[in-house]
Amino acid sequence: MVLAVPVTLFLSGDVMPGRGVDQILPHPGDPALREGYIRDARDYVALAESVNGVIPQPVDFSWPWGDALESLGAVLPDVRVIDLESSVTTSDDFAPGKPVAYRMHPGNVPFLAAAHPDVCALANNHVLDFGRRGLEDTVDVLSRAGLGPAGAGRDAEAARRPVAVDLGDGRGRVLVVSCAMASAGVPSRWAAGERRPGVDFVPDLSARSADALARRLESVRGVGDLTVVSIHWGSNWGYGVSQSQTAFARRLVDGGVDLVHGHSSHHARPIEVYRGKLILYGCGDLIDDYEGITGYERYRADLRLMYFPALDPDTGELTELRMAPLRARRMRLEHAPAADRAWLCEVLSRAGHAFGTQVEPDPRRAGGLTLRWRRR
Repeated sequence: MVLAVPVTLFLSGDVMPGRGVDQILPHPGDPALREGYIRDARDYVALAESVNGVIPQPVDFSWPWGDALESLGAVLPDVRVIDLESSVTTSDDFAPGKPVAYRMHPGNVPFLAAAHPDVCALANNHVLDFGRRGLEDTVDVLSRAGLGPAGAGRDAEAARRPVAVDLGDGRGRVLVVSCAMASAGVPSRWAAGERRPGVDFVPDLSARSADALARRLESVRGVGDLTVVSIHWGSNWGYGVSQSQTAFARRLVDGGVDLVHGHSSHHARPIEVYRGKLILYGCGDLIDDYEGITGYERYRADLRLMYFPALDPDTGELTELRMAPLRARRMRLEHAPAADRAWLCEVLSRAGHAFGTQVEPDPRRAGGLTLRWRRR
């Protein structure tokens, strides 16, 4: 009997190339900000340099990814999905009442292309930071670059449309829906309408909302397809997962969804395997300009994870989850040292205890982590 080859994905948390990251890239946009304390994006670069050393400027487009590109090259995932938490625009239409706004200059889109994402999830709390024009620019720029914008569009139909990634060789597709909730700071007024640009907004954690998402994917699912719900939800800090979040994620799985890709938290959160399907409650940030910002040091938000789940192509069940631990220094990702890897194993195993999951060193890949879970 020939065993089916697993489908391997790369999933990331928030990729935030606005503000400071945009300023060190070859085509920095207008650095003007309207934040309470910082009014110039270049000050975030200075903050990072004050704690970790000088950043050469301009850096090349691959700089912020750093060692993450080596990890991608080692795994060669079939499908790559990132949460792009920034608009890509030159618009100056700052969203009213928004305390923090992210935009990357369109000339810096090669930074995104360096990691070859198949899907950029856009349903989040920063894609409309620069108004409807900023959102439309973002979708257009990503579409022209072949970077799979999902979860936002010129109307509700476009925002809700899944991105289908063909696996080739008759292996089917991976269908990805991107959606967002108010718990992650997404205003309900950002919801896309019949003739209104916006995001795929989920109003609540009810069974009805979960079923609607699952049915939407099931209606376009073909033979051999796998389905992913990429959802921006929850608080920025803390390891607790509410019963309503757990019930929602499990309801998606019960409705046929193969993987729940949760993000919004600034650090990695618990992992669950329910009925054989992977639920990531919060992937943490991957790329941002937060170095030097104080107040939440106990969460070690400088540590980042890349997630590489392998799914059975026939059942969608998780066969293996590998993770690449990284550390942010000078707005660049580098392999995490042994002590930091051990800290991640301890904290995430403790956080995942209620879900029967444990994070351990990967015996097959030096410097990597893997998941062990209780079979149910």
